[in-house]
Amino acid sequence: MEIERINENTVKFYISYVDIEERGFDREEIWYNRERSEELFWEMMDEINDEEDFPLEGPLWIQVHANDKGLEVIVTKAQLSKDGQKLELPVVDEKLREIPVDENIESLLDKHFNMSERSSSDEKDETAQLQFVIKFQDFEDVISLASHRLDGFLNSLYVFEQKYYLFVEFSDKDDEQIENLLSIMLEYGQESRMTIHRLEEYGKLIMKDNALEQIETHFS
Repeated sequence: MEIERINENTVKFYISYVDIEERGFDREEIWYNRERSEELFWEMMDEINDEEDFPLEGPLWIQVHANDKGLEVIVTKAQLSKDGQKLELPVVDEKLREIPVDENIESLLDKHFNMSERSSSDEKDETAQLQFVIKFQDFEDVISLASHRLDGFLNSLYVFEQKYYLFVEFSDKDDEQIENLLSIMLEYGQESRMTIHRLEEYGKLIMKDNALEQIETHFS
């Protein structure tokens, strides 16, 4: 994947269909399968954030240009106007305005890529709200987290492409408890858009259900 940082709020990247398939995605899936297209997008954005320090905060403006060999995608962070009433797009290079948007792909992905729509939707999957994936750069960070002796929730540890992922599932805690636990976890890792389905299929399970407890026991 080729990444070009345009400015503080905009990044452009190109990914070939060959690269897409090497990541475990079928070319047809990204056109017709919302869940799989979402997985691909967030996986690419995680990689971009690692390389370009481009955290996704707030609503996004997505432009997708498809050609015979791959996809060119421009991602811009939209900003609220000073009165907070409307979204404003930062001024970007004029040449970017000329890139046509593939409406088929845009309509396929906009449900997932517009962060404001995701947060304001009335149709929320309660199960998904209680499941999180936290990414760690190295195992030492996981050990440091485990030293806090957090418990009372399911957590499994995976490794995928030399990064560690903790899948966390809450079932009987209130919002404040979950927020407190997540704040501790995010001191050592970062929330990832990687799905548990992709981790199960392409990652390697290291410890299941009580990973943090096992790590604290063995590495304290």
